[in-house]
Amino acid sequence: MDEHEIRQALNRHWTAADANDFVGEHEIYQDDAVLEYPQSGERIRGRRNIQASRVAQPSSKRFTVRRIVGAGDLWVTECVITYDGRPSYSVSVMEFVDGRVARETQYFGDPFEPGPSRAHLVERMG
Repeated sequence: MDEHEIRQALNRHWTAADANDFVGEHEIYQDDAVLEYPQSGERIRGRRNIQASRVAQPSSKRFTVRRIVGAGDLWVTECVITYDGRPSYSVSVMEFVDGRVARETQYFGDPFEPGPSRAHLVERMG
């Protein structure tokens, strides 16, 4: 699978995730894929378990991809996942083997108020 095909697969994955298409969302994974959430200390083994964990998520969610960068077998997606109307900023690191994701690590960061000490140095986004 070349880089153009991987990018297309990632676009399909995130589009399906945004549409709550749990079948389409998980086509990108190998059967024995591993998903890790370092902040909660969780590791989920197997495409079926990854899918089941997401189906069980009670929140209404939406995905907005900010950018996808990568080369070869390592790809990173920066996105905003909105759970029940609250944004959570996420970075997904996917490692491909034979054209499918073998390992994914997702990092999350909730929004926070800017520090007053740097107010004179920044411009507000969004």
